[in-house]
Amino acid sequence: MTAPRQRSKRAYDLAVIVCTHLTLAPLWLVLWLGIPLAVWLEDRGPVFFRQRRIGRHGREFVFLKFRTMVPDAESAGLVTADADPRVTRVGRVLRRTALDELPQVINVLRGDMSFVGPRALPVRMHRDAAEEEPRFDQRTAVLPGMTGPAQLYLPRHCSPRRRLAYDMLYVRRASLRLDVMLMLLAAWNTLTGSWGTGHRRPETQERPDSEV
Repeated sequence: MTAPRQRSKRAYDLAVIVCTHLTLAPLWLVLWLGIPLAVWLEDRGPVFFRQRRIGRHGREFVFLKFRTMVPDAESAGLVTADADPRVTRVGRVLRRTALDELPQVINVLRGDMSFVGPRALPVRMHRDAAEEEPRFDQRTAVLPGMTGPAQLYLPRHCSPRRRLAYDMLYVRRASLRLDVMLMLLAAWNTLTGSWGTGHRRPETQERPDSEV
């Protein structure tokens, strides 16, 4: 991605944050206050989940989410199952609507992430994937994103080779138009509560198309 494209993408991300928070202030107030309260009331545990993840050019950063699992859930492993008993009742709703990802807006403000890009993976998971697929680090040529082709069309846990194929489609074709299209699709998934149910096909049938 060229330097001018990087600057325009950064300006676009900041403009989206400012404009949506100004025009939809009551909704954002409900989300930023209501979700943390619901997470805390369920088990009085931490509101946020923090984890070191791999960003652009392999740089580590602290990734933020609303907590959707019981405290210290990572001690049982990083990979989650579809009916994982560690997921809380509030967490199930947040995951289905992807509202657990909302604190990543803070990561976008910090410059660690963009709204659209490859998914930032936990450090250990990224390194394991890079050992399995030597080209895996190529996906870190751009900032990781809150959404992207792989997040929209693949299961959360898929083979490194398949994830790389979808991510590289974005890296090669990144544009403002594509960002807008993917963000609208992500917004639709959130509004309909269809994350993980609508656009994703079974792992054995997935194949990246030439057009996204």
